[in-house]
Amino acid sequence: MKSALVTGANKSIGFEVAKQLAQKGIYVYLGSRNLENGKAAVDKLKSEGIDNVEAIQLDITNDESVKQARETLGNKTKSLDILINNAGIYGGYPQSAFDATIEQFKAAYDANVFGVVRITQAFIDLLKNSSAPRIVNVSSSQGSITLHSDPSYKYYDYKGVVYLTSKSALNMYTVVLAYELKDTNFKVNAVCPGYTKTDFNGHRGTGTLEDAGKRIVKYALIDKSGPTGKFFSEENNPETGEIPW
Repeated sequence: MKSALVTGANKSIGFEVAKQLAQKGIYVYLGSRNLENGKAAVDKLKSEGIDNVEAIQLDITNDESVKQARETLGNKTKSLDILINNAGIYGGYPQSAFDATIEQFKAAYDANVFGVVRITQAFIDLLKNSSAPRIVNVSSSQGSITLHSDPSYKYYDYKGVVYLTSKSALNMYTVVLAYELKDTNFKVNAVCPGYTKTDFNGHRGTGTLEDAGKRIVKYALIDKSGPTGKFFSEENNPETGEIPW
């Protein structure tokens, strides 16, 4: 049975991704900063007849927590097939280039960028033991510099400087990671789940959790002929999904 680790999986999009992966026969480790919340999420899935799930305490902003999670997972499996770097934060308000605080930037980057680096570096050895490892970095079309330079872009006037720049940085990390793994069986992509109705945006989003989950899971399960080092947002490009960096 293939295995997957999903960060921030106790609720919202992360929970939906974990559910959809498990429904496809993959053993899923639900990373949760609060272990009790993670266990509650697992109990919910099990009440729906989904048993191939397990909660792991994992705070992506804490080095010791990441280290412990790696040790815990390493004692359970010698390989990891899928890593979904989903956990992240918006960064609070204000988000103006003139008013956003350094503390806001530090918090957002610690989760949205450094957290992904921590997790990827910690679990890369287990992923290398898989015959077909997949990494999906959950990004946002809001991190596209090209789109945000285009006045016709539908979210052109939504420029939260903290969140947008953190996702742009994550996107570049994705490009470099994919490049360094280009001669292997890895597939590494950045995927925007779309403007989804969640706690993250105060439930102002228009998309469903089910659709968001499908968009992410799709790239977690691509075969050896699938893309790598790409940026996808089916909300912005329904035809091929790929959008510019």
